[in-house]
Amino acid sequence: MEFREVVQRRRMVRRYADRALPDGLAEELAAVTLRAPSAGFTQGVSLLLLESTAERKQFWTAVEPAGSATGWARSLRTAPLLILFWTNQTAYLDRYAEPDKGWTDRDPARWSAPYWWVDAGMAGMLTLLAAVDQGLGAGFFGIPTDRIEAVRAAFGVPAEESSVGVISVGYPHADERPSGSPTRRGRKPAPSLVHRGSWASARRGDQ
Repeated sequence: MEFREVVQRRRMVRRYADRALPDGLAEELAAVTLRAPSAGFTQGVSLLLLESTAERKQFWTAVEPAGSATGWARSLRTAPLLILFWTNQTAYLDRYAEPDKGWTDRDPARWSAPYWWVDAGMAGMLTLLAAVDQGLGAGFFGIPTDRIEAVRAAFGVPAEESSVGVISVGYPHADERPSGSPTRRGRKPAPSLVHRGSWASARRGDQ
């Protein structure tokens, strides 16, 4: 599939067919994901792959302890693969305290942006695009903040790892809505978001 087509076809999928993925697919996606840029080549973004029925049930039980499968999570439960993204701020602060960087105070305020989150976002986008390239659907969602510790405990995730979110992967359900939502927001016109030369010039061009 051409890259342009992959980008155009990418969308957040929220409903999945009850269909298994090919063997080795999770490892293929993980290999692509780990090619994402990494500030200082820190490589502080980690993945937790949940493929088996037991693993996924354990995850959803941690997220919805009552096991009601209601609300936002109901349609996601049939996804045959869940990829949990974690990032480690300490790993980045330690990396940038090394001699070639030299920020020995490990002060997060030095950073123009928290690149442990930036790197995780770029890694996630590679996963989403790689899934489309494999003829699959994928969608990103966050673990509710009051359930992160339950998920961490269920899978032995170290305390220094921060939850970024989860990418569900599978074959889209035949009835999957194009937007994944009851309402579809249109894309903003490019001139309102792409600025040339100065911010004001783009605004003038949009009038």
